[in-house]
Amino acid sequence: MRLISSADPSLWIPVTGSLGFTGRRHRKAAIRMLMSQASAGMGRDSLPGARFGSWLASQAIPLAMRKADGRVLAWTWKAEPELVVAMATVQELTPQLRTMRAMMPIEYDDTESFPTPLGVGEKLLMPMPQNPASPPSATYTWDTGTHLITLTAVCSDRERFGTLEKQLDDLARSIRIAADLTGGESNVLQLPPA
Repeated sequence: MRLISSADPSLWIPVTGSLGFTGRRHRKAAIRMLMSQASAGMGRDSLPGARFGSWLASQAIPLAMRKADGRVLAWTWKAEPELVVAMATVQELTPQLRTMRAMMPIEYDDTESFPTPLGVGEKLLMPMPQNPASPPSATYTWDTGTHLITLTAVCSDRERFGTLEKQLDDLARSIRIAADLTGGESNVLQLPPA
């Protein structure tokens, strides 16, 4: 199963599919933001070798995402790449993944229904995580029966996180499943879930 998106190009810069110099600045900014959030979570100002690590990751990640072949999509906020990083993934729903989801902490039960073309999913906003070092985040999930589709967005600024909810909702609604139809199946009508 592969994902596609029609994310608004005036708001989001796709990290997925950007190789070489294309999108390099946005890739590095996104990786730098994620690494600074990780170091803050460990109680440090910065991790040793973080600048070199973000450069190295910015070179390797596009190749890894290309190899993922549509199972991973990622974006940064166009106006300020270090503010928001969003990543959509698709995973096969194994019994182990179902068990892991059932054992999530209680704060993950505060989801609300979120209808999209993928079906009715769940939306979870965590503007003020219990750990003060954790960044605010939004998670959207859809259970297709065979796969779990997840969009996770992480913000570096707690005060500005609430102003991005509508744009994150629109990004979540833009995600679709890419149909792998062969030439002989072109007469099949596919309807979105009810």
